[in-house]
Amino acid sequence: MSHKERLWAPWKMEYIKNKDDSQKIFSDKPNESDDRENFILYRGKTCYVIMNYYPYNNGHLMVVPYEEKNAIEDLEDNILSEIMQLTKKTMAILRTHLNCEGFNFGANIGKGSGASIESHLHFHIVPRWSSDTSFMPVVGSTKVMAQGLHDTYDLLKPSFEALG
Repeated sequence: MSHKERLWAPWKMEYIKNKDDSQKIFSDKPNESDDRENFILYRGKTCYVIMNYYPYNNGHLMVVPYEEKNAIEDLEDNILSEIMQLTKKTMAILRTHLNCEGFNFGANIGKGSGASIESHLHFHIVPRWSSDTSFMPVVGSTKVMAQGLHDTYDLLKPSFEALG
C-alpha cells in the first residue's frame, strides 16, 4: 500500500448526527448581527468569510457567496472574482497570524463529492503545517486544536477589518 496523507476529522461526527437540513446556515448567519458569535470575520459585496464550526485544523475558514447556488457554473463572474480575491487575502492573513506552511483549498460540490451542505456552494481554506498530523487523531480519534474558536476569531478579526 502506498503512503497517503489523510485529513481526518472524527469530531465532525457530532455535526453529521445532529444535521438539520431545514437550517440554512450560510443564508441565515449573514442576516444576523452578532458576527463574533457567528464567526463571520469579513463581509464583502458578494460573499463573506466565516470560520468553520467543525474545523479540520485551527484557522479553517470558508468563503461563502451570499447567493445560494449549488454549482460553480451558476455563480456570476464578479462573485467568482471576489471569492478568489478574498481567498488570496485570507491566506495572507492566516500565514501572518498562524504561521501556516501551506493550505488545502477547495469546494465539495454536490452530494457525490461529500458536500455536507450541498445546496449552498462554499470554499474551504484549511491551514496546514508539516507537523499537524500527529498520533492523536490516528491512535486516539482526537484532534488537538491549539486554540479555541473565539480566540482564533479575536486574533484574525482585526486583519479582516483592515481589508475595508
